[in-house]
Amino acid sequence: MKKENTDSIVQAATKASKKGPAPVHLWNPPFCGDLDMRIARDGTWFYLGTPIGRAPLVKLFSSIIRKDGDDYFLVTPVEKVGIIVDDAPFVAIDFDVENAGADQVITFHTNVGDSAIAGLENPIRVVRDEKTGEPSPYVLIRTNLEALIDRKSFYRLVDIGMTQMHEGSDWFGVRSGGEFFPIIPAAELS
Repeated sequence: MKKENTDSIVQAATKASKKGPAPVHLWNPPFCGDLDMRIARDGTWFYLGTPIGRAPLVKLFSSIIRKDGDDYFLVTPVEKVGIIVDDAPFVAIDFDVENAGADQVITFHTNVGDSAIAGLENPIRVVRDEKTGEPSPYVLIRTNLEALIDRKSFYRLVDIGMTQMHEGSDWFGVRSGGEFFPIIPAAELS
């Protein structure tokens, strides 16, 4: 992709971000090709193989990301470019807890400054690797856009977890926003 196209994306994103989260779900511009941009599993953004070191620029790009099907795009009112996302576009790097038990509320914070309260609209899910059983926990941040919950935050979640009946069997998980989010079958706890 040409530099002028990248510059126009930055300009459009800057304009959109001044009004709050960009309404990328309302925009349907033509696809303009793929951009040599990648988001690594650890949340590092790369452009042309080089990490983007300017946090405000990463935050700006993160405000115009959209997932359609299995593909990720940076979207402005006038163009749409494809990017690569290794796992999830965001990383949940911390969370706050209010209340306890059934009234517990967990608010996650991402590497790009977004926050989301885990609940019905922002569920937590855990995917286990088929070979190793290693968990990969996620929380939905925006429409179709999840954050991988970092290891330290996942351990903290486990510390506040509880066992509860879920879909006919006992599960270990966490509660937030009136919902129970299963992590592992209770029978597999060691």
